[in-house]
Amino acid sequence: MSVLSHQRIAILLPCYNEALTVAGIVRDFNACLPGAPVYVFDNNSTDDTVAVARAAGAIVRTVAQQGKGNVIRRMFADVEADIYIMVDGDDTYDASVAPQLAARLVADGLDMLVGTRVSEQQQAYRFGHRFGNRLLTGCVAAVFGDTFTDMLSGYRVFSRRYAKSFAAHAAGFETETELTVHALELRMPVAEVPTVYKARPEGSVSKLNTYRDGVRILWMIVKLYKNEKPLQFFAAGSAASMLLSVILALPLLETYMQTGLVPRLPTAVLCVGLGLLAGLLLSCGLVLDTVTKGRVEQKRFAYLQIPAPAPRDAGGLARRA
Repeated sequence: MSVLSHQRIAILLPCYNEALTVAGIVRDFNACLPGAPVYVFDNNSTDDTVAVARAAGAIVRTVAQQGKGNVIRRMFADVEADIYIMVDGDDTYDASVAPQLAARLVADGLDMLVGTRVSEQQQAYRFGHRFGNRLLTGCVAAVFGDTFTDMLSGYRVFSRRYAKSFAAHAAGFETETELTVHALELRMPVAEVPTVYKARPEGSVSKLNTYRDGVRILWMIVKLYKNEKPLQFFAAGSAASMLLSVILALPLLETYMQTGLVPRLPTAVLCVGLGLLAGLLLSCGLVLDTVTKGRVEQKRFAYLQIPAPAPRDAGGLARRA
């Protein structure tokens, strides 16, 4: 019996002006996962995305708040399933591997599985996007842990307990960063599987801006660093402030030891201010670190209320080896 037997699977497509591609994606997923509903969440498209998706047999929902992060927030809130397969609506990912990805998630008890992009087509995965992805993935790895090699992939499989514990604060394309950090923060079991990545069909245009969205993602990493590791974040600022204070104070101290005078009073006041700022930043880091640990525990309790993905028997009960 397949490990996917008796599992409720939902296909989630966030879409914005994807009338050229959405029908093919819906048909491909219906073919490889018959019986699994395909949900198209339209984000204020100005073309015929909604009509084309409905004609192809998808369940269409609309999200008024613009941005992929807002769409994902609605997806996870509204759709009930055991396994969520999320894929971008640009027809660049291979639908045929979806059953294998879902089976791997269930068999290994994972909470998130990322389909890493592998492509020999230069136009499918442009150098700027590839370089930016590596740079941003490296930043996340340095701060939160080295687990993923393609943090920005739009092809992911989630467990129910992942989806229902994800807060989704991001509004735009930086949501992929937040998806990754959520898994790392709660130390969820995760994995990557290489998947074929192809070029967009002719006439279809990417909504991703390499520089603008890259800056937004980098800023999201900084904010997540502050929110999830406040002691490290504020301790770094405290150390920098104290170091600058000491550097400025050394000449003053040398002059005072020689003459007994402090001729540069403004500099002395600045040194004192920097020292006080260093103490304040460190205090903030200590307090917020305690608050963050409590918040993470609350998130983990919510996460643990839902059973891990596992094969089910005919009665719907989870079977464990």
